[in-house]
Amino acid sequence: MTSNYRICLLAGDGIGPEIMAEARKVLDALALRYDVAFLYDEALIGGCAIDETGTALPGQTIACAQAADAVLLAAVGGPKWDTTDPAKPRPEQGLLGIRKQLGLYTNLRPVQVFDALADASTLKPQIVKGVDLLIVRELTGGLYFGKRERIFDEPGSGANGSSGQRAYDTMEYREYEIERIARQAFDAARNRRGRVCSVDKANVLEVSRLWREVVHRVHEADYADIELEDMLVDNAAMQLIRRPADFDVIVTENTFGDILSDEAAQLSGSLGMLASASLGDGTALYEPTHGSAPDIAGRGIANPLAQIMSVEMMLRYSFGMNEAADDIRRAIMAVLDEGWRTGDIANAETPAERVVGTSEMGDLVASRL
Repeated sequence: MTSNYRICLLAGDGIGPEIMAEARKVLDALALRYDVAFLYDEALIGGCAIDETGTALPGQTIACAQAADAVLLAAVGGPKWDTTDPAKPRPEQGLLGIRKQLGLYTNLRPVQVFDALADASTLKPQIVKGVDLLIVRELTGGLYFGKRERIFDEPGSGANGSSGQRAYDTMEYREYEIERIARQAFDAARNRRGRVCSVDKANVLEVSRLWREVVHRVHEADYADIELEDMLVDNAAMQLIRRPADFDVIVTENTFGDILSDEAAQLSGSLGMLASASLGDGTALYEPTHGSAPDIAGRGIANPLAQIMSVEMMLRYSFGMNEAADDIRRAIMAVLDEGWRTGDIANAETPAERVVGTSEMGDLVASRL
């Protein structure tokens, strides 16, 4: 009996529609191989949603996501919608909003350096060889969701004591938010190499001191078999470059996780090589970690592999199709081992005939399935 899976597709802005087309190509190939039906519902998010509806996250998109078995998102944003006016909508509000609407509090970002791409990183091959880590980022707390305000014409806030502006963003965390993300990290470590590095700024921030206390309490109560290390965020940023292969699972709060995961992406040579899964109480959401890359949008040169690897994660976490997910991983490795590259992961030694565009890379992966 054929299984049906309904997927809410959010192509978004910039290169989003181009890489989403390649994800669908791979899904269609898998549907034939595994006798399943992937049913697609397309909806708007980000800048294109602002243009069409005046908001970055229309109600119709929320309804589509909530009714689906999984949400597959490509990218949002672009200079067209950049503004510092708090009264105007921004594309990023769509991304933050849908995470909140779906109750998604855990972001999983695996970082694995393929042997074929060891030379693509800006670090020496011997430094990135063997890198296989997982960043577990909390999604619903911290600076991004705390109280914020801009005060205009405040006495003493300008130059030489004159009136000026003042702004603040509040980092807030509740105990239960820290506990549940800690459990996600420890559970993940049990299925990996059994090590968790908890990243905070406990030498300065009260929020981080609470974070550290809760993480240790959870560890001592239920996860004594897992090795736990505390690391200050500035040191973690340095060690990710100095000795990245030593990390297994990194767990941290929202803002630190956003920054560190982008830094870790460079280990693989390109943001175009990293996928992510956002999990929680509602429909899970899968997306590449890169942005909308408006400078190359429409040129057919974007790397679709992170989008395709987001499909791999969707198959694992939402559909339980681990064999199909393994097939995607093997297909990508085969294509890379054969020397095929998009421009972002090519190097000076890559033959010109092996550098392909977005659609061609999607075709290569799909053909291996």
